[in-house]
Amino acid sequence: MEDIKPLIRIAGRKLKQASFLWVEGFREACRLHRVIVLCLRSKKLSIRTGQCFLLNGFIFLGSLFVLNSVVIPILLWLLPDHHSQFSGEEVPEFHVVFKFYSFLRGVLIQLFYVFWFYPLYLFSFILSNLWYNDIAKHGFAAMGRSRPSVVDSSKQNDILTSDSKVHASRPAGLGGIMIGIGEQVYSVLLLSFFFLEVYATGFIPYVGKALNFILLSWMYAYYCFEYKWNFSEWGLEKRLDFFETNWAFFAGFGSPCVLAIFFFSPLVSYGVMAILFPLFVLTATGTDAEQVISTQRRRWSGAELGKLPVFYAVDNLLMRVLSLFPVESREREQDNKTQ
Repeated sequence: MEDIKPLIRIAGRKLKQASFLWVEGFREACRLHRVIVLCLRSKKLSIRTGQCFLLNGFIFLGSLFVLNSVVIPILLWLLPDHHSQFSGEEVPEFHVVFKFYSFLRGVLIQLFYVFWFYPLYLFSFILSNLWYNDIAKHGFAAMGRSRPSVVDSSKQNDILTSDSKVHASRPAGLGGIMIGIGEQVYSVLLLSFFFLEVYATGFIPYVGKALNFILLSWMYAYYCFEYKWNFSEWGLEKRLDFFETNWAFFAGFGSPCVLAIFFFSPLVSYGVMAILFPLFVLTATGTDAEQVISTQRRRWSGAELGKLPVFYAVDNLLMRVLSLFPVESREREQDNKTQ
């Protein structure tokens, strides 16, 4: 029993530390006033952000509102069912007519989806992803990221040393460009497999929803910070290491993103997330995660929470999939990952 007490104290300390980091991440994500400040600094950023609101808020969500509040009620009035028309009276001779009305109403609604919502969804998805990159770029420029972040000197030296190692390991010219492209391809594949993992956890009984929420929080947090890390020229290995080392902070940062969409239908969730995502990208751009985390570590006498292999399962699965390809392609992908 005496041997267990130190372990309980250590576990309690780690849990408390993780809770504080989670709260810090949540607070950083909710500092949406940074969006206003950045938009005031950059006219291009204001225009792109406004375009996202117009497309995804006014047009996409507005179309859903019109469908549910105008189109469907009109169809129910023109093609009534027997419940609404006759208040529960059974009219056997009209039963076939009402079934036809119901079928026709369903067909018209599906046509509305096929010829309007699904093309609009595809158009919005492609255009929004292009705009997100512009928003992150203009936000990064508005932050004036050319100057060094205000962190303690030892941490700053570690960051500079790590960055110099990343750049030193990459060859100049075409070789460096190809390695960068390889990292981007591997990153896209890794996040795609991670999305499948997130989707699969939703079907686990009892704990599926909780696991789905946590994994979605990590996924959205990584997406939000990835733009900033790209412009800061962080390598893939450095990104994954920093993310998995500070998993509690990023779980907290991604939680507001997930809370905003977790209880809506898929189409409404997409529309809401398409509006909010650029805002969280900008809050991530304005967040000095290294400083926030190092401040918390100083409060805990420099103790680290410990690395959690968030991407371990999907990384191994991706490597197994890549092993099915020819040896030269597999070695090239492995080199891209380790560079």
